[in-house]
Amino acid sequence: MPILELNNVHAYYGGIHALKGITLHVNQGEIVSLIGSNGAGKSTTLKTISGGVKPKAGTILLNGQNITTVQPHETVISGIAHVPEGRKIFPRLTVRENLEMGAFSVKDKKIIAERMEKVFQYFPRVKERVNQRGGTMSGGEQQMLAMGRALMSGPNILMLDEPSMGLAPIIVEQIFSIIKELNETGMTVLLVEQNAYQALQIANRGYVIQTGEIKMTGTNVELLGDEQIKEAYLA
Repeated sequence: MPILELNNVHAYYGGIHALKGITLHVNQGEIVSLIGSNGAGKSTTLKTISGGVKPKAGTILLNGQNITTVQPHETVISGIAHVPEGRKIFPRLTVRENLEMGAFSVKDKKIIAERMEKVFQYFPRVKERVNQRGGTMSGGEQQMLAMGRALMSGPNILMLDEPSMGLAPIIVEQIFSIIKELNETGMTVLLVEQNAYQALQIANRGYVIQTGEIKMTGTNVELLGDEQIKEAYLA
């Protein structure tokens, strides 16, 4: 059974019909990529899953349980962590305080300390800046911090929205290497990424979204080899 399912999900921004019947699923342990142009509905799909956008129709299931109407903080507690586009760290808080915010639902200080140490293993640069204010970090460091903050909740699914945006190629390579490493430990990943080639390289499967609708799906090999995909997204 899929760990996450969207069935005929419709969502709106005011009068704009942003998602027009999105149906997709993510299996345990997969990396699934959503690719598409700007404004296609990729970010809205993640926001709808995490509770930031409320669907007008359709259902969202997590391990078979309906989470369509739950609040964002409840989504985190249920096991979904969302790293939003643009990082959205707390700029005036220190790195440590940002990470602690990610563990808002965890009461056991030992668990918080263990998770923070694990974050430091993935992101040594974050550990080096643990007492620095988040807003004074570089873009790449902030992306690492945003991912670390998400991991502090102990998620089963990590949703990443444009993790490579605005970053130098060498940092992008590091970020994608860590995504693969996380997945190898069993973490399920739903990845939105405008760099379609890079996203599909590490994904098991992918979905192509255009104007709020799923237009194509397949394995990474199938999508990388498709002539339409090549022309539209990989040129």
